[in-house]
Amino acid sequence: MRVLVTGGAGYVGSVCAAELLSLGHEVVVLDDLSTGNRDAVPEGARFIEGNLLDDSAAALEGVDAVIHCAARSLVGESVEQPAEYWQGNVVSTLALLEAMRSAGVRNIVFSSTAATYGEPEQVPITEDMPTRPTNTYGATKLAIDQAITSYCVAYGFAATSLRYFNVAGAHLGHGENRVVETHLIPLVLQVAAGHREEIKVFGDNWPTPDGTCVRDYIHVGDLADAHVLALESNEPGVHRIFNLGSGEGFSVQEVIDVCREVTGHEIPASLAPRRAGDPATLIASSALAENELGWKPKRTELRTVVADAWDFLGSLGDAAHSARR
Repeated sequence: MRVLVTGGAGYVGSVCAAELLSLGHEVVVLDDLSTGNRDAVPEGARFIEGNLLDDSAAALEGVDAVIHCAARSLVGESVEQPAEYWQGNVVSTLALLEAMRSAGVRNIVFSSTAATYGEPEQVPITEDMPTRPTNTYGATKLAIDQAITSYCVAYGFAATSLRYFNVAGAHLGHGENRVVETHLIPLVLQVAAGHREEIKVFGDNWPTPDGTCVRDYIHVGDLADAHVLALESNEPGVHRIFNLGSGEGFSVQEVIDVCREVTGHEIPASLAPRRAGDPATLIASSALAENELGWKPKRTELRTVVADAWDFLGSLGDAAHSARR
């Protein structure tokens, strides 16, 4: 199968592209390199530097299916610059869907997000819970989910949206390497590597066992497995939506402690005020994905996730990291 991976020079996209190549599929990567890295495109993939609005049709030539990872994804920025997110996420995806319709390519897996749920009333979060995004990023992803549903109904698209939580780790030589980093594990590891002075803990009086927020971390290798399973099992006229997570919750303090253990570094931490809108606990229920997709995470130990991320950070070298800061 020849698969187009949009955003394939980014974190999740590059790992999905590498996974597809390892399984013998052909891969085309479309990325404008606004946040991705050219050297993250896996060897063996055909690379097209371009955007969804202008270059989707050319990128779809000879393609059988699409994994759509390209997106703007910074929550805070999405609130401050909503126009950029509606244009960059929703309008661009509509251009991709129309190009797919014209090309007769109707198999798509969409990297969605748990941000579509907003602040959940209970955990673990299941797919039938209300979708009430609290930021523009989550709202754009929900709008795309709804657009894909309508394309399945009207045009026979075969689609799956994967709503995942905190993705981390590294796989097949690919990991997180962003100019603007907001994810906890890479931020903590950057402190260990000497690229940051300390990690801030936003509140230690949450209603959790140790007072710090609890989150569900999914290994990027498990996430790539889910994308491939979805791609290979999509059915015309059907849009499936699955939550993906490890099924376990780890607190901010637990993450810091494991990072200290793995790296052997002290990792200074300081307490900061709570951030508005932060839920105390976010954990996914992946039962539906396990039952209907046949997906089960294999790399659920926090130490494994952290160790893989640490190894990848070390592989970048100080010069490469400095160039990305």
